[in-house]
Amino acid sequence: MLCGDILLITAFISYLGFFTKKYRQSLMDGTWRPYLSQLKTPIPVTPTLDLLRMLMDDADVAAWQNEGLPADRMSIENATILINCERWPLMVDPQLQGIKWIKNKYGEDLRVTQIGQKGYLQTIEHALEAGDAVLIENLEESIDPVLGPLLGREVIKKGRFIKIGDKECEYNPKFRLILHTKLANPHYQPELQAQATLINFTVTRAGLEDQLLAAVVSMERPDLEQLKSDLTKQQNGFKITLKTLEDNLLSRLSSASGNFLGETALVENLEITKQTAAEVEKKVQEANVTEVKINEAREHYRPAAARASLLYFIMNDLSKIHPMYQFSLKAFSIVFQKAVERAAPNESLRERVANLIDSITFSVYQYTARGLFECDKLTYLAQLTFQILLMNREVNAAELDFLLRSPVQTGTTSPVEFLSHQAWGAVKVLSSMEEFCNLDRDIEGSAKSWKKFVESECPEKEKLPQEWKNKTALQHLCVMRAMRPDRMTYAMQNFVEEKLGSKYVVGRALDFATSFEESGPATPMFFILSPGVDPLKDVESQGKKLGYTFNNRNFHNVSLGQGQEVVAEAALDIAAKKGHWVILQNIHLVAKWLRTLEKKLEEHSKNSHPEFRVFMSAEPAPSPEGHIIPQGILENSIKITSEPPTGMHANLHKALDNFTQDTLEMCSRETEFKSILFALCYFHAVVAERRKFGPQGWNRSYPFNTGDLTISVNVLYNFLEANAKVPYDDLRYLFGEIMYGGHITDDWDRRLCRTYLGEFIRPEMLEGELSLAPGFPLPGNMDYNGYHQYIDAELPPESPYLYGLHPNAEIGFLTQTSEKLFRTVLELQARDSQAGDGAGATREDKVKALLEEILERVTDEFNIPELMAKVEERTPYIVVAFQECGRMNILTREIQRSLRELELGLKGELTMTSHMENLQNALYFDMVPESWARRAYPSTAGLAAWLLDLFNRIKELEAWTSDFTMPSTVWLAGFFNPQSFLTAVMQSTARRNEWPLDQMALQCDVTKKNREEFRSPPREGVYVHGLFMEGARWDTQAGIITEAKLKDLTPSMPVMFIKAIPADKQDCRSVYCCPVYKTSQRGPTYVWTFNLKTKENPSKWVLAGVALLLQI
Repeated sequence: MLCGDILLITAFISYLGFFTKKYRQSLMDGTWRPYLSQLKTPIPVTPTLDLLRMLMDDADVAAWQNEGLPADRMSIENATILINCERWPLMVDPQLQGIKWIKNKYGEDLRVTQIGQKGYLQTIEHALEAGDAVLIENLEESIDPVLGPLLGREVIKKGRFIKIGDKECEYNPKFRLILHTKLANPHYQPELQAQATLINFTVTRAGLEDQLLAAVVSMERPDLEQLKSDLTKQQNGFKITLKTLEDNLLSRLSSASGNFLGETALVENLEITKQTAAEVEKKVQEANVTEVKINEAREHYRPAAARASLLYFIMNDLSKIHPMYQFSLKAFSIVFQKAVERAAPNESLRERVANLIDSITFSVYQYTARGLFECDKLTYLAQLTFQILLMNREVNAAELDFLLRSPVQTGTTSPVEFLSHQAWGAVKVLSSMEEFCNLDRDIEGSAKSWKKFVESECPEKEKLPQEWKNKTALQHLCVMRAMRPDRMTYAMQNFVEEKLGSKYVVGRALDFATSFEESGPATPMFFILSPGVDPLKDVESQGKKLGYTFNNRNFHNVSLGQGQEVVAEAALDIAAKKGHWVILQNIHLVAKWLRTLEKKLEEHSKNSHPEFRVFMSAEPAPSPEGHIIPQGILENSIKITSEPPTGMHANLHKALDNFTQDTLEMCSRETEFKSILFALCYFHAVVAERRKFGPQGWNRSYPFNTGDLTISVNVLYNFLEANAKVPYDDLRYLFGEIMYGGHITDDWDRRLCRTYLGEFIRPEMLEGELSLAPGFPLPGNMDYNGYHQYIDAELPPESPYLYGLHPNAEIGFLTQTSEKLFRTVLELQARDSQAGDGAGATREDKVKALLEEILERVTDEFNIPELMAKVEERTPYIVVAFQECGRMNILTREIQRSLRELELGLKGELTMTSHMENLQNALYFDMVPESWARRAYPSTAGLAAWLLDLFNRIKELEAWTSDFTMPSTVWLAGFFNPQSFLTAVMQSTARRNEWPLDQMALQCDVTKKNREEFRSPPREGVYVHGLFMEGARWDTQAGIITEAKLKDLTPSMPVMFIKAIPADKQDCRSVYCCPVYKTSQRGPTYVWTFNLKTKENPSKWVLAGVALLLQI
């Protein structure tokens, strides 16, 4: 053995354990070996060195595999490191494969404990003295400081004692500590990483494929798998026998003295060894022949195992979308097994394997999809389809990359009126790809046929024009993504249907009874709650059928909250013993108790009554940071989401379902009561469903619920009974400001709520002249079923008109939905799948190139002291300029700092931190890094567009601060704080005229010109440009707000003249008070209110969500 070999072996054991297979190989063969050989005095290394051979032999591996260690190379390396490392091993083992092997290996001698478990320190103390092995399982990221001295082996009194807490415990050198965590990507403190050897037991795709192959073959051809496993055991047995014989022989030889040929026993032993070796050799050869045959037969089933392995990893990645989506390998294996049993039989092996693949894919899809929210189901299906196609080499990686990223060439102007500049920018990028060469020219040349395609109602169902019609389905998607992003969700459904089959897109929910069959004492059911839905009714009705009811005393229903934990624990204990059912409602309310619940469920999963069942429900946390449900509870449960119905039709029926014929008859003033009740139901459905239009619907999201509706109807009854005339104003106030308004925190949303009630509840409703929506008059006096039938017959099909919105609102909402879909799928793509797939440079190269480009373009900071010296008088405008420069300096400083830090990290000169990793991901995914966004202005743009915008803002500031003269028209969106600029307009006028500032307002007049037509600023006030209108458009000739044009979502405004006037001189006749926001996210980005002229009733624009935006 050479000294270089020793060096590599020690590095392998102490350093490589935490890395993935690919990275281990590249470090060992691509970095370390070349480094040793190119030193000035090279360190000699055996060229054919196999580290594993040096550390263990076949007999060891054989024994480990008999103990349940997976057979792939990675697992063998992990076991070797674990056995040979000097520091305590810490296994990162999310799929619990390593721990299964450890428990089998040590058997009864292993003491298993968890931090925080009752008496866990005593367990460790006893083991320390006795020299036993201890396994501490399910570690979190932080570790009890009491264990510090033990982890660091801080021995005292000549190495004989270790301090645990304040107690000195005797230290037996045979003591062994094994640490274990279920966390998939834990971040441990550096000192723990120095005290322990981290070993990555995470299952790999190839490793899992081999395990699933064994599983599928053992079910399909039990004879083969039995033979294979007997052979392996036999082979392993032979290796162990040979090793024992060799060891025996060597020990006898070494102890023999003098003429050892005279020692009969020794010679006989030699003879036996020789004979056994010959027999074993013969059997090994026979076995090798059989093994080749077996492996050939097994290989036919590999496609099914490969598909299953892929499905598991796609499913496992879903937790990146929402922390509730956790799945265990154990649960997956059960689904896999049932799918294999369910697959249609076939005489032909090829057909049977195809049936297996189909059954496995669909079963896993169903199992996963029932636990996903509606909005994430298409994301999962898209990822599933793309990954299957990538695996079968049926898609071009560059095209898929375009589809997911949709890069846009910035600064291009569209030559055709039916495509926006943004769409044209995407077309230009697409045209640079080989398959789409000359697409841009063709669109200009055959504008008519392309216009027809782009403007068709459902372009996803149309063929592309002319010679483009023969493009593949993915290429069709790419063209659609550039031209009609709003139709991409429908196009994706068609794509999935074409590639996987229609059963994947027909959204039938599984009935509860089917899901219930899969539950068991170790598999609880977990309901992910949505507002306004009660899934536990299903549990109660299923319980009734099977004889589990509250009256039979075998059905426990605990609604969790303060003090209920004890009740829940008692219910679980008795139910596990006697086979009862337990419902635990709202477990998210008892965050501190959840760890106890996890341990309790784990405890009861073994040896409890076979009829014992647990049903839990919890609301998802509003953000990933607030997520508290432990992984152990989620991954072992059958997860079921239940969501309220969508669409106006379903919501109106559902609102009416809260009442009965008796409700309708209870009031003495029947006509008024029924009319207002129906209007309230429509109002309730509108406010609940308007949420789907995002910020244009409501600025913020509110939890309106059926309680608001039923209480409003009670109030209505009381008021009608008590008053001779219908008190419309009082009712509207109570409903709009208290019952529903109580939820509302934003003034503009309050105005919207008031406006709806003003439209729906007014005296005209009793004269039959009121329409709740275009084409939907308020019904007259009917009975309960009559109203339901009226909705079915008369309510127009779902469209934004039902909410008072313009159809463009739907286009905007669909575009954002599809953007989110592709952004999420892009983030789910495997880190290394892009490399070497023809998609160009690797991730790091792309990031490095972008990083250098940004650093080159970010200018020096503004020198504020120097600028101040140039100014004689600090007018309000100049103060604003300085504030803006200061803010810009903070931002550019952070950009330069973080990029330089990342640059050093990528070169290996600095340790990569999580902040640097986040920055790298953001640059790669074209997102604005979080630390920049925090110091910047609100923006919804991707990184490329954001940087372009940033450089324009810097240019604008540089121009303004060069001589501090007011630009002829000001780009209002270019400010960090546009409010301060608008306030400065008022301050200047106030100072000039000596008016009190608090009695002033801004008047906004929209000019008929564009910014190019202005040469100088006005004498008083300012001209501003760069605003856009959402929800309507500005008619320049007539000078009023008017209906938007279809597909023109945010038309730009002409230059606006802003000047300050005394508040009492404001003209408030026929104006719409239009809020101005910084971005389309609205809400907290509010800037100011401009009064705009309108001929129509302002309530129309309130319902349409009309606003001015500074950037789009």
